[in-house]
Order: sequence, then structure tokens, then C-alpha cells
Amino acid sequence: MKTITIEGQLRTESGKKATRQLRSQDLVPAVIYGGKEEINFAAPAPSFKNIVYTSEFMIAEIKVDGKTYRCILKDLQFGKVSDALTHVDFLELVDDKKVIATLPLKYVGTPAGVKAGGKLVTKMKAIKIKTLPKYLKEFLEVDISGLELNENIRVEDIPAENMEVLNSPRIPIAAVTMTRQLKQEEASAAKAPAGKAAPAAAAAAPKK
Repeated sequence: MKTITIEGQLRTESGKKATRQLRSQDLVPAVIYGGKEEINFAAPAPSFKNIVYTSEFMIAEIKVDGKTYRCILKDLQFGKVSDALTHVDFLELVDDKKVIATLPLKYVGTPAGVKAGGKLVTKMKAIKIKTLPKYLKEFLEVDISGLELNENIRVEDIPAENMEVLNSPRIPIAAVTMTRQLKQEEASAAKAPAGKAAPAAAAAAPKK
């Protein structure tokens, strides 16, 4: 599991004035919850960059006041005008406590339908799951090599061992559709036999 380390300092004061003071020092206020106690801390804005501006799923090891907390990212807030990061929420991982997380999907293999001239369309990039921390993964791998033309694969087809998938099981996540060229070729192939049959039919017609 990919892990990043964030060095933070404990926040003892709250309120708008304290928050403004932190931001003037390029520090972002944050909170860790879900464990034995709630930890309010602040860290330099750049230290959040790798976990905030990515689609990857990772663990954050946050060091505050001599202690280390293993967490996952839960929520972000940005300034309405500046679009700068203004607050970060983390959920502490507790071994025997299930967590809800959004895991990316990694599609592997070349669909049979694509080899036949179709086009792969991915409809979902991630799914929401509930599991114990020890079962968390960077991504869930989905083999799409057997996907035929005009077929799709659904949420229920995703291998998610030891996890409860919270998305609706019947939602399509990927499909192989016909390209315009393939449709035209099929239409031409369908018309060809009918066109060739006309002379034969005329030859078979009785002479007057």
C-alpha cells in the first residue's frame, strides 16, 4: 500500500482568527477522527499535495506531537475565491473497525470485442467499499479481456474479496460498443445478399 508521511503541529486554538493566522503562515488546518480521540493539527500546504491532487488511494501516516496516526483521506475544503486548500479531514484506521473508502478500478487486458473492431468505454473509475483496514488496497483489478462486442461488465463482477461493495451491483462499469465504421460494414454486409438475389429472382420469373 502506498503511504505518505505528513508532519503536523498540534492546534490548541480554534476559531476564525486562529485559522486565518495559520493560513497566513501557509499552514492548512486539519483534523483526525475515528480513533480514541479527535486530533486537531496543522501542516504546511505542500505536505498535503501528494494525497490531495491525485486519483490514487493511499495511506497517510500523520506525525503530531510525537505520535503517528495511520489515516485515510475523507474530506477536503477549498476557498471559494482562491481555490486554495483550506481544511482536510482524515479518518484514523483502527484495526478492528471497518472503514468506508473509495478505491480506484484498474482495468487489465484487451477485450475480445475491441480486437473485433469495437471500442472500449469505461463508465466508472472507482467504487465505494466497506472493509477492515487490513484489506484496503491501492486499487481493485478488473480483467476485461473476455468482454465481447456489445457486452458490458457490472459492479457485481468486480473481484472484491473481504469487502462490501456499496455501489448498486447492476451498474455497468465498462462496455465494448460498436464503432461507426463497424456499424457501416455490418449494414453493407447485410444489404449485399439482398442485392445479389434480385437478378436471380428476375431470371426465375416466368416469361410473358
